[in-house]
Amino acid sequence: MDSELLLFAGNSNPELAEAIASYLNIPVDDALVGKFSDGEIQVQINTSVRDFDVYLVQSLSWPVNDNLMEMLVMMDALRRASARRITAVIPYFGYARQDRQPAPRTPITAKLVANMLELGGADRVVAMDLHAGQIQGFFTRPFEHLYSSPVLLQAIRQLGYGPEEMVIVSPDAGGVERARHYSKTLKCPLAILDKRRSAPNVAEVMHLIGDVEGKHAVIVDDMIDTAGTLTKAAAAIIEHGAASVYAAATHPILSGPAVERIANSQLEGVIVTDTIPLGEQAAALDKIGVVSVAKVFGEAIRRIHGGTSVSSLFTSINS
Repeated sequence: MDSELLLFAGNSNPELAEAIASYLNIPVDDALVGKFSDGEIQVQINTSVRDFDVYLVQSLSWPVNDNLMEMLVMMDALRRASARRITAVIPYFGYARQDRQPAPRTPITAKLVANMLELGGADRVVAMDLHAGQIQGFFTRPFEHLYSSPVLLQAIRQLGYGPEEMVIVSPDAGGVERARHYSKTLKCPLAILDKRRSAPNVAEVMHLIGDVEGKHAVIVDDMIDTAGTLTKAAAAIIEHGAASVYAAATHPILSGPAVERIANSQLEGVIVTDTIPLGEQAAALDKIGVVSVAKVFGEAIRRIHGGTSVSSLFTSINS
């Protein structure tokens, strides 16, 4: 890679940062990112960044507020050290579910985070599989929206089922476009679950649209949080006669009872990516498998730095 490119990482996902750096054949550059005794974020950039293009990798996953502050403080340090351009590489964009006002007197926190990132020094943002694509419009700077579909599609193919044996399932109406892309690419049918949510993180599956009888169903989604929606969806699909149910999702948030729910569910397996590192309990569960998106991020960084097309990445990543 060009010597004018530097890659730094916070503490949220060092393994993914190392994998991206390995793909680019560069090191993760030296920085101290810790805390003072009272909990304040402490940053010391130990590499000269003057007049370099800097890429900062940090997922806004749990603990989301600490990781967000780490990113902001690191960007401030890089900007004050005269970096030429700072690109915030955010594999998982936290607060993305707060992208609108669902009720009076509630915040639009995704917009607030966008403002903070721009004021903190981000000249460009790279993120993967936003919960709401319109969040790109909250930014005035260039925004590269990447997709995990190339690696997840490859993992689904490796399950070994033919197009006539599979069905792709969207867990709600909002995910139909994503599920349609998967079903079209895999040349298999599409089904949709009608879901009603009675409270945050509480979902009830009401109706299945489409035919799953005798087929191996794959539920596709952007994230798995408490896994309530996912496990109820799996049960509903089995009740409608599916031979088996799998899931594929980009972001393994896996909070609260998620791992226990998956372990006790009718899911045969769950495929996730490494945008968020698995906790100890999740990593020990055989049902959960991880595929890496390091190649997608690495190639996107290569193309951004070289001034070539990023959108064409999603037609060539598996070639």
